[in-house]
Amino acid sequence: MPQWVFPREVRRLHNENWHTCMNPLLNLSYEPAFASLGEDFSDEVAAAEFPGEILRFRNDDVLGQLGLKVEDVTDAHFVEAFGKFQERKPLLAMRYHGYQFGTYNPNLGDGRGFLYGQVRGKDRELYDFGTKGSGTTPYSRGGDGRLTLKGGVREALASEALHHLGVRTSRCLSLIETGEGLYRGDEPSPTRSSVMVRFSRSHIRFGTFERLHYFGRKDLVKQLLDHVITYYYPHLEGQPDAYARFFAELVQRVARLVAQWMSVGFCHAVLNTDNMSITGESFDYGPFAFMDAYNPKFTAAYFDHFGQYSYGNQPRVCQWNLGMLQMPLALVMPIQDLEAGLGGFTDAYDTAYQALILKKLGFEKLSDPLGEDLVRATITFLETSHSGYHDFFLNLTNSFQVQWRENITFTMPEAWCKLYQASLNTLPMEEMTSVGTCLKHHNPVTVLLRPRIETAWEAIAEADDWSEFHRLLKAIQSPFEAES
Repeated sequence: MPQWVFPREVRRLHNENWHTCMNPLLNLSYEPAFASLGEDFSDEVAAAEFPGEILRFRNDDVLGQLGLKVEDVTDAHFVEAFGKFQERKPLLAMRYHGYQFGTYNPNLGDGRGFLYGQVRGKDRELYDFGTKGSGTTPYSRGGDGRLTLKGGVREALASEALHHLGVRTSRCLSLIETGEGLYRGDEPSPTRSSVMVRFSRSHIRFGTFERLHYFGRKDLVKQLLDHVITYYYPHLEGQPDAYARFFAELVQRVARLVAQWMSVGFCHAVLNTDNMSITGESFDYGPFAFMDAYNPKFTAAYFDHFGQYSYGNQPRVCQWNLGMLQMPLALVMPIQDLEAGLGGFTDAYDTAYQALILKKLGFEKLSDPLGEDLVRATITFLETSHSGYHDFFLNLTNSFQVQWRENITFTMPEAWCKLYQASLNTLPMEEMTSVGTCLKHHNPVTVLLRPRIETAWEAIAEADDWSEFHRLLKAIQSPFEAES
């Protein structure tokens, strides 16, 4: 019998009538924000019932964001709320469409998840609890509505790695193994099942608006846009140019987000418009990968045969996605305002990307043209030499010496060394130590490369050994420190 089959005790607990009134996760002040939009935007669904539940990951850091004390929330509370889905109604499968690899698909929507609830964080911002793997919905399209355990493990690791690298991202709140055997074409089957809860600013997507354009519902586009501004851009509410400023700000947010991905060597892999958040937050991680050797053509998804969503294409794709969002928004605002907003993408991206790469080179700020020249020379070297992206910056961090101001002892082309030395000499001598500090703060020791994920998963799959997963998790949560 496989080691992961659920023991009799777990199956017994599944049938118990647990006492719920003291569960802090169920007693949060949930707000029916998205539900208030009405039945045109979602369908009420029921969660699947599972053979059993074992909590595999809980994000205590997120509990703090919710104002909860870690010691007050037990593993059983997580299972009760996010494995058994007790006492939460309505559970809403959100409706949306989307451009997938450039082709419009009107047959989408939440097919294996739902909006569990919305709560305020300690910062008074509204956050979603969204599920993945919680059962079938009207949008399952013949699928089983489940999530493989490996898929859940990967998303938990991806979101934690990105968060701790400074990327604006959703996070995994919990991952619960559910005891079913799933059949998948890209994993040895049967494979283990799970249900995940994602913590994010919003699950409203570009595709949520695109669906309304498809049906010609100008009234609903306006309703949704007003809702988005009220809850996620409240500083714009009531202003006569609120719609134009919203889109311009979204463009800026997305540009900065893509710059963050690019600077940390991350390839999302499935940049369909239904995977683009209206708040400019990164979410929904499937076949993602962190690039090892620098390669703009690096593609993370095995099914992206033409490299449409390759690492180097990400800025262009996200700009195109914003362009597609213009169509539904044009139903309620002037196209001139939309074009003006989108026109700011390139400058916003270039500025953010250059600033992030300069920090990886040790400079909190470096004026042009020197800053631009140094970044260009660095990327050119990485591309032509096929050097390890993360290795290069980590070697720079470990090798840096204050004496480089006069003489650089680092194996690089002479032209690059002259640029770097000139850059150092723009700083006062007393700021030389700040360069070393900046390097250490922006170049991770631990990177979530595929071999590390596979090693952790093999131990789980073969022996139900989670120790490597927890070692890896600890390392990516403190990525700039040496692993213990």
